[in-house]
Amino acid sequence: MAYLRRTVLSIFVFMVASMPLCAAERTQIVEFMQVTGFDVSLESLRVSARDAPNMLGLDADDFGLSWTRLADRLFEPEALKRDALEILQQALHDDVLEHAAAFYGSELGQRLVVAENESHFLDSADRREEGEQLAAALIARSSPQPQYFIDMAENIGSVGASIKSYREVQVRFLMAASAAGLIEQRFDELNLRAMLAQQDEEARAVIERGLVMSNAYTYRDFTDVEMQAYRDALATEMMIEVYALMNAIHFTIMADRYEKIAVEMVKLTPSQEL
Repeated sequence: MAYLRRTVLSIFVFMVASMPLCAAERTQIVEFMQVTGFDVSLESLRVSARDAPNMLGLDADDFGLSWTRLADRLFEPEALKRDALEILQQALHDDVLEHAAAFYGSELGQRLVVAENESHFLDSADRREEGEQLAAALIARSSPQPQYFIDMAENIGSVGASIKSYREVQVRFLMAASAAGLIEQRFDELNLRAMLAQQDEEARAVIERGLVMSNAYTYRDFTDVEMQAYRDALATEMMIEVYALMNAIHFTIMADRYEKIAVEMVKLTPSQEL
């Protein structure tokens, strides 16, 4: 379940202020990434890269194989994990790590991780269609799960944080693309932020509408009792801290890669095959 509870600024203040873990605990952090499914969620960032050209009014298909190779190189899974590991070594407290690992290492937690890992890479159109049917079935039998999904999102601030994170990545990508000469339009950053902010309420409505359908699909094999247990787990202070940190890492990596994409795309031409 995603993501971000605090603002980007407060997250990074937290990260800088945190006491670093000793080097001997590097293996423990790698295990934490695996047991929570965070390593797979990082790999799925490659999927989101397909939307990058759309922000510029372009189509990834126009660039052919060259775009695929560029995205694969900049979103190489092991490089993403190394970047995340470095931040986690500086920011992740032992007690928080142990708390999250204990929950996701349980029988229920591991089943949830498998379901979430699978959902990262599924076609959104297929997931939306089946999710709509599953959500309707939950509502028809008066299941509490739709409310649990909403509670889960509120507990970790996922809706507002997703919008804020996406807008920040969008601004940095557009500014980088403009500076690199990828697009002719020039932006004033403050005006660009104000213009994009006008779309926030519409984006919020879209996300909230899709929230129940998406989760109905992802958690389709879980009972009401199991989803209640997950809802309650995500409401704990330590789990909120875990998600704040993991999503700060997601944002940092995304923003960095999108800026690099803007620079690299200048070297590509539509239908170019490298």
